[in-house]
Amino acid sequence: MLVENHVSLQPYNTFGIVAKALHLARIRSEDDVLQLLADPQWAASPKFVLGGGSNIVLTGDVKPLVLKVEILGKRLVQETDKAWIVEAGAGEPWHELVVWTLAQGWPGMENMALIPGTVGGAPVQNIGAYGLELQDRFESLDAIHLFTGQRFTLDAAQCGFGYRDSVFKHAPSVGTQDSGGYPIGLGLAGQALITRVRFSLPKRWQPELGYLDLQKKMHDTGNRQPTPHTILDWVCQIRRAKLPDPAVVGNAGSFFKNPTVSPEQCADIIARDPKLVYYELPNGTLKLAAGWMVDACGWKGKSIGQAAVYDKQALVLINRGAGTNTPGATGGEVMTLARAIQTSVYERFGILLEPEPVVV
Repeated sequence: MLVENHVSLQPYNTFGIVAKALHLARIRSEDDVLQLLADPQWAASPKFVLGGGSNIVLTGDVKPLVLKVEILGKRLVQETDKAWIVEAGAGEPWHELVVWTLAQGWPGMENMALIPGTVGGAPVQNIGAYGLELQDRFESLDAIHLFTGQRFTLDAAQCGFGYRDSVFKHAPSVGTQDSGGYPIGLGLAGQALITRVRFSLPKRWQPELGYLDLQKKMHDTGNRQPTPHTILDWVCQIRRAKLPDPAVVGNAGSFFKNPTVSPEQCADIIARDPKLVYYELPNGTLKLAAGWMVDACGWKGKSIGQAAVYDKQALVLINRGAGTNTPGATGGEVMTLARAIQTSVYERFGILLEPEPVVV
């Protein structure tokens, strides 16, 4: 198969950072992966899997072979008494899948509308929004091991989903290798390429309306029984009002995870900052609003070079120069800004914010 050289990655990362792949292969089928692994030139070379580029910060040119996942296709694979099982290729745009499932009469993913990225990246990050996470609708996925070429399938338990987390974000256990000397263990970071993902969409649909923004929409519209299409419209309106469109302003969505703390930790912070915004979780812990903390430290609208904090939502870092005649923000500027924010928040709240995007 054709491997392209010196390919610009600016169109392939939503931050719009200027960088290039020294070598790039477009993966449009499982066979494309197997061909690369069978090629002596590429079999043993380091590899970097790239989907929609919506959750990465490029800090320079990418030296490993970039596998640009472009596997398409959407279909209903099974219907049971309880659910529709829908499958999508890893290269399908996520939002288009959400809209398509609703158009087919299969609701259940409307709360996750307008999340940027592709289907293959969704399980890696365990994406979520407005009270719903991917793991709530996940059935299974297919992948290929990038060292052995073995095809395998994982269910939800095997994916190890957590808050913006999965087995695909963790390296294999140190020192664990198979008979061929390849890393094995619970982690699959850098080890696998997801090809297809299946979702279980419930026939007994119930709206997820716990988030304050959706409750406000119900109050403002007087609609107490919204349909799935209505919730889709509401979520799109809310996201567009709060978050910049990556096609216009380069960004990677929410840059920091909302930290989880114990009731004692939360009470200690409230004693110093009574206006702290937090949410109680079913397990008794509390999730703090990272965006509120960043804003409270005075970062909204501030910048370092061409990297800035979005003036409408402090949780989002943006590239002020993306799409202009200027080079725009570098990955180094983005990470310098991120580290400065982390320092401010830690000094005031004693909380170290964890970035969501992968730094490459």
